[in-house]
Amino acid sequence: MEQLSFFNVPSPCVGICQTDARGYCLGCFRSRDERFGWMNLTDGQKHNVIRLCKQRKRRRQYALMKHAKTLQQQEQAKLNQQLEFEEVDDEQDNLKLDGFELD
Repeated sequence: MEQLSFFNVPSPCVGICQTDARGYCLGCFRSRDERFGWMNLTDGQKHNVIRLCKQRKRRRQYALMKHAKTLQQQEQAKLNQQLEFEEVDDEQDNLKLDGFELD
């Protein structure tokens, strides 16, 4: 039995009505069917769609964060390869501290 609701469930639309490659809205993360059928859904179904949208948004944010981290690691690796390191001769690197005294 569906719980009674005193208020209508508002649409999660944020006015960015473009879809990604998978068909989800870039603004609210609803599918085409969820967007066009919103007015015909029960309040319980609307709450479920909103729950799904939140999951999709979190997955998208995680994927973007992971992609940015990968790009950063690749850039760091490229920079490390560009650095030139000189070979250091340990015998020449010894400091002569004869006659040096601490106060």
